[in-house]
Amino acid sequence: MSINLHSLPLIQRGKVRDIYAVDDQHLLIVATDRLSAFDVVFPTPIQGKGAVLTSLSNFWFKLTSSIIPNHLTNIALSEVLSDPAEYEQVHDRAIIVKKLKPLPIEAIVRGYLAGSGWKDYQNTGAICGITLPQGLQLAEKLPNAIYTPSSKAEVGQHDENIDFQKTCALIGESLAEQVRAVSLEIYHLARDYAIKRGIIIADTKFEFGTDQNGKLFLIDELLTPDSSRFWPVDQYQIGISPPSFDKQFVRDYLETLNWDKTPPAPVLPPEILDKTAAKYREAQQRII
Repeated sequence: MSINLHSLPLIQRGKVRDIYAVDDQHLLIVATDRLSAFDVVFPTPIQGKGAVLTSLSNFWFKLTSSIIPNHLTNIALSEVLSDPAEYEQVHDRAIIVKKLKPLPIEAIVRGYLAGSGWKDYQNTGAICGITLPQGLQLAEKLPNAIYTPSSKAEVGQHDENIDFQKTCALIGESLAEQVRAVSLEIYHLARDYAIKRGIIIADTKFEFGTDQNGKLFLIDELLTPDSSRFWPVDQYQIGISPPSFDKQFVRDYLETLNWDKTPPAPVLPPEILDKTAAKYREAQQRII
């Protein structure tokens, strides 16, 4: 589904989200059905994905609001979009948020060994400069969750894992320490909540922004299948890449193709699109 709102100025079309200006202090963010994998945007959308991401993010923002304030406002979408046709386009996938200054990092927390972290560990025995015990296996739970930030990339470029010292250089030591502490606290809360509902949150990424006074806020999306690796508890097994409720299903399919992970992205077959959409919906149903 293509989203076009003509009553508001379009600021940015991201990999997955469209951002519109509401006024000097607020933005309208639309979670589209676009799919991004390996930092490449695909031509084929996942039907209903934007609504699932919005629903899950809003749930987690509310659950974590005692830990850190977030970018959500009490402004109703109908107050901003008076055109019924535009409102209908985005009513289940758009939010009005505070306009904040995003930090130039992604705050990643890993509780299990998977993805790029597994590759780094195999090569160096560490992730983002954090040395881990020897002999760990794929998908194994780490002794303690670790904070492994990355730098943000432009559309079409790849994010780069960075160590904590680099984070301090980018945003200052005090803010870097706050981001690390808050990220780990949110992950622990979410991990404990999800495990009771049959989902292991293997890893996740958070994004933060600051207001004019330098106060830290949680922004973007939160603990969704796009920003996290969700595994079913009943199918979890150390040593293999577990099945997932997230777009890892798409990544695994893409690894079977002769594609170099650069644009243009291949067109995904209907069965892959349908199964991915079903996995997103199941994650939503289990968590909320």
